[in-house]
Amino acid sequence: MPTAIAVTSPDLVLAPTDPGTPLAALLQSPGAQPLDAALADTHRLVEQHGYVIALYPASLCAAHEHRLHTVRSLLETDRIALIKSGLPPLGLAVLVRQLRQLSVCDFSPGVIASAARLLSHYIYAGAVLNSVTHVDRIPVGLTAHARSWVPGSQFAVLANPRPQLVKVGPAAALTGPDFASQLLVARGAVGADWVTTTLAPAWRVGAVQETAPPADSATWWGTGKLTEFVAHLPDLSVLYQLVSSVRREQCRWCAMELIGDRCGFCSSPQPAEDRHTAPDGAELAPTPAHRARPLTRAERRRAISPGP
Repeated sequence: MPTAIAVTSPDLVLAPTDPGTPLAALLQSPGAQPLDAALADTHRLVEQHGYVIALYPASLCAAHEHRLHTVRSLLETDRIALIKSGLPPLGLAVLVRQLRQLSVCDFSPGVIASAARLLSHYIYAGAVLNSVTHVDRIPVGLTAHARSWVPGSQFAVLANPRPQLVKVGPAAALTGPDFASQLLVARGAVGADWVTTTLAPAWRVGAVQETAPPADSATWWGTGKLTEFVAHLPDLSVLYQLVSSVRREQCRWCAMELIGDRCGFCSSPQPAEDRHTAPDGAELAPTPAHRARPLTRAERRRAISPGP
């Protein structure tokens, strides 16, 4: 069975790109499911799939986030990765689908989990808004705030990978991806035509697809009058090649395989003393002599227990 990908909201489960893309499991909130049932469901998921990678938004309510950590702690398992993401709702849904695609490949659970940070850099997530007055997740200048009060104003905002904000108009432009991509659009009350007729050609996307707006988009963007969009890598072959091209390491804390500078399971960063620098500034792999011993099972359980 492939590594299980789990989410905290049904809105984060986009339609599969192909019949081989598995669905994601839903980890429900404390208000929707008692703790005993959550423990039983998660235990069953771990037993069936071996490992579970759960993605959830940074905006998730504190009670739901605490439930995730409580379940992992009570199950006393180090086979559950909890990955918090600052992506907008539609962007996170795209990332979840990409990990679902990769879960059927020959990657270890540790590589799939740590690939979430890598793939986030290739997700161009934004929205067209009628107002930026209540936008608090990206920098908004006083001029943009003032223009929000002008009737009929619209703003194109990019939240990831680098914040951008422009007033929609004939000369409006957002810097897009420099790689072949597709555009996913969640059509809302404003801006959909600008996204499909202006932004898509400017970004030279291969195709434009539409989906239903996520329920949390209005809260994330600070207004219900919006159209959300995401440019992304759609093909599994490209995702596979991208992840395969990154050097794999072993986490010094939990011994899971990883790519990049942080473990997806225990969130431990790769220590600076374990990295060597070549004369040209390129990083080299750490030598075995510099590796610390992996933690024992008891130490790993304590490391993943929820804080006070």
